Amino acid sequence: VQLQASGGGLVEAGGSLRLSCAASGRIFSNNGMGWFRQAPGKEREFVSAINWNGGSTYHSDSVRGRFTISRDNAKNTVYLQMNSLKPEDTAVYFCAAARGSHATSTGYTYWGRGTLVTVSS
Repeated sequence: VQLQASGGGLVEAGGSLRLSCAASGRIFSNNGMGWFRQAPGKEREFVSAINWNGGSTYHSDSVRGRFTISRDNAKNTVYLQMNSLKPEDTAVYFCAAARGSHATSTGYTYWGRGTLVTVSS
């Protein structure tokens, strides 16, 4: 399984970005997917997750109400729509595939290379 995140960039505070994560391999449509991020000097943290069919989502407190996760199983792609961005959202964002089918903050097996999001104040 390969995961490739894209869509990062530089945006002003209050702006929006949409990240995409393209997956290859059979595992995608049966697995929960998630987004994580790692800011400079900090540990990686959970951001958002979605279950196998998109019917259930789960967001961290820090992004709830601003970020939306979605998926298109026909395209093997998961998205993270980020609105009302803040400087503290600056980080490298990673997508990951979970072992199970649920939306979860733990239990991820496959990780993609990250994409950098920089939010200027």
